[in-house]
Parts: sequence; C-alpha cells; structure tokens
Amino acid sequence: MELFGVINASPDSLHPSSICTTPAAALARARWLLDNGAQHLDLGGQGSTDNATVVPWTIEWDRVATIVPALATLGVKLSIDTWRPEVARRALGVGATILNAADGLQDDAMIALAAEVGCPVVLPYLSGPDPRSLVHVPGDPVQTLLDWFEHALARAERYGIRANVILDPGTGFAPPQWEWADRYLFQKRVYANLHELRRFDLPIYVALPWKETAQHDELLDIVVSQHIDYGRCHHPDRVRAAERRVHA
Repeated sequence: MELFGVINASPDSLHPSSICTTPAAALARARWLLDNGAQHLDLGGQGSTDNATVVPWTIEWDRVATIVPALATLGVKLSIDTWRPEVARRALGVGATILNAADGLQDDAMIALAAEVGCPVVLPYLSGPDPRSLVHVPGDPVQTLLDWFEHALARAERYGIRANVILDPGTGFAPPQWEWADRYLFQKRVYANLHELRRFDLPIYVALPWKETAQHDELLDIVVSQHIDYGRCHHPDRVRAAERRVHA
C-alpha cells in the first residue's frame, strides 16, 4: 500500500500535529511523513469535519497558496484535498499533481477541471453535495457504494476521465449526527468488503483510522488485510507497523 501523508493548513483539524500554516512547518512535517513510511503527500486548507468553520474559497486558497509550491520541491506526488474548483485549479497550477475531489466530482466545474487537467482524481463516495453531510445509507452500505460508484463512474466516462479515477469509500468524512458505535459498524462492514470495489478495475484509496483505540486498531487491520492500493494517513509509522502485524 502506498501512503499519502496528511498535511492540514486548516486550523481546525481534529489532528493537531497535522496542522501546518507556513511553508517551513509544512516542509518539516512532510519530511517526517516521508521518513516514516509515506511516499506521497495530501494537503488541504478547508476542514470537512462538523467542527470546522467553512470559509470562502479565497481564504482556503490563501492557506495553501505558498505551501503547495514548497511541498512540490520535494519531488513526490502531491494531492490537493478540496471541494472548491477555484482552489483545485490554482493548486494544480503551482505544483499539486493529484486532485482529491472532496465534492465527489458532483460539481460540474470540478469534473470539467479534472477533464481539462487530465490528472489522477481521488473520487470519494458522498450521499450529498456537502462532504460534511454524509448520512446513514439505506440497506446494505456496500451495495449502496457500488450503486453510487456505478453512476459516478458513468459520469466520469462521459467526461473522459474514468481511467484517471481512484475510488475512495468516503469513510474519512465525519457525519456529525452519527454515534461512534454506528460509524464503527458502518466502517467495519465497508472495510471488510473493499474487494467488492475491484469490479470497477480501478485503484482503491482509504482515509485510514488514526486514533489509538482497540476499535480503531481493528479497523486499520481490516483495511490493511484488504491489500488496497493507497492509504491517506497521519501516522505512516503506525500503518507500516499494522502491515507487519497483519502480514506476519
């Protein structure tokens, strides 16, 4: 599994160690991530959790404008995590190489940009247009994911970008209305069946659990056992340790 190490330019990230508001801080964290098991980097300037303050795209861009070109000097793949096409366009123009499309490519302007640039695109499952409003899905969540991706990939095909897509089950988003017990069961069901996404013949990408509890460790082990292509993580050293544990 190739790992994208997380750098957050948003001040309200739930993971304080990932917050970097200057190029120097971002470079220091990037080097730590790469030295500890990550191969690539993921940068975002707007939080998607329920506690995050939604700011105008101009402020989101200001947060990452100097950090993107700084990270680009490291010569690794760099994804920009955003649901704003204005931010995505600018970041891709100054060094980002991958679009982590937090809107699920539901905005016409975002999918048109992906087609124009021709870069790899992480496509997360979303049940609505706002990444912060994911709700319970009816019936079997795995079948719901499959149906959603069937539709989303048909749209991507019409724009000529299907081959560039990387599938994300969307479990990294934090719906405010979910109790942890419900979210844990939802994620466990999805993670144990990630192989079902292989029918689309595209890479699989998961935002990996980072909290240190028995249940989060169990979820991480389940994802690792599925041999996915990419993980997004805050602690690559812990992920590599889980790989050694699971595949021992």
